[in-house]
Amino acid sequence: MTASYPVTRPRRLRRTPALRSLVAQVAIRPAGLVLPLFVKEGIAEPQPVSSMPGVVQHTRDSLRKAAHEAVEAGVGGLILFGVPAVKDGRGSAADDPGGIVQVAIRDLAADVGDDTVLMADLCLDEYTDHGHCGLLTPAGEVDNDATLARYASIAVAQAEAGVHVVAPSGMMDGQVGAIRGALDAAGHGDVAICAYSAKYASACYGPFREAAECAPQFGDRASYQQDPAAARDGLREALLDVDEGADIVMIKPALPYLDVIAQVSAAAPVPVAAYQVSGEYSMVEAAAANGWLDRDRIIMETLTAISRAGADIILTYWATEVARRLR
Repeated sequence: MTASYPVTRPRRLRRTPALRSLVAQVAIRPAGLVLPLFVKEGIAEPQPVSSMPGVVQHTRDSLRKAAHEAVEAGVGGLILFGVPAVKDGRGSAADDPGGIVQVAIRDLAADVGDDTVLMADLCLDEYTDHGHCGLLTPAGEVDNDATLARYASIAVAQAEAGVHVVAPSGMMDGQVGAIRGALDAAGHGDVAICAYSAKYASACYGPFREAAECAPQFGDRASYQQDPAAARDGLREALLDVDEGADIVMIKPALPYLDVIAQVSAAAPVPVAAYQVSGEYSMVEAAAANGWLDRDRIIMETLTAISRAGADIILTYWATEVARRLR
C-alpha cells in the first residue's frame, strides 16, 4: 500500500498581500536607511543635479530642511558630502573648521543631532583641484601614507563639529587604523567608523561626480579602488578594516555586488552597509521617466534585493521617499 502525503504548495502563502507580508523574510526598515546629501558652499539656491532627477546641491538652509524631512519620515541617518568654493592640491577645505561640511555638521547637530545619526564622507576628492582621493607624488600618483595623515586630520575636524560616524571612502591601505588612532588620541573614542571597505572602480559613479564636482582631472581611480573582477578582495578588505577598528563595513555599489554583500555579511562581526549609488538611482529614474519600468515597484525591489543579500544599512537617495511609503 502506497503512503499518501499532503501536497506542499508554496503558492498557498502567496495568495494575498496580507499572506505575503505575514511570511516575508526580508523587510526594509526606515531606521536602516541613510540619506546622502550634498551641500555646496557659496550658492544662494539649491542647484539641481542634471543627471540625478530630484537630487540637488543644497544650501545650508535647504540642507536643514531636507534633514528635518528625512528625520520626520523615520530615516535612520544622513551622510554629508561637501562641495567647497575653493579647491587645492591638498584639499585644505576638508579639515578646515570653517569648511562647508564642518559648518553643515554643526547646523545639523544643533537641529536634529539627537534624533538621527549624522555621518560624513571622509575623503579628499571633493576638495582637491585634481579630483583624486589623496595627496599626489611628484609623478602624479596617489601617495598612500601621506594621505593617511590628511584623513586623520579630517576625521578629527568632523568629530569636533559633532559628527557621530565618519565614513572614509578613499580606499587607502591602513586608513581605518590611522583614523581610529587619531580619533582616540583627540578624545573622540565615541565616534564610530563606517569604512567603505569594498568600493569598486565602477561605471556607476558618473552622476555622483557631477553632484560632488569631483571627477578626476587625469587618469582614473582604478589603482586604489577595487577591480570588479577580483571576486575575493571585497571580503578580504572588509575583514582587514574590522581588524583596524571599523564599526561598520560598507560595499559600494550595491546592486552589481550583491554577492560581495552576501560574503561580507556572512563573515563580518559588525553591521554591513551597502550604498545604492548614483548610477543605480539614475538608471531607474531614466527608465521610469520613459515608461519602461514601474518606478515604485523597482525601487522597492532593488532595496529588497540589497537587504536580502545581507545589508543591515542601505544608503539610498530614495531614503526619505521610501521611509514615508513604509510608515
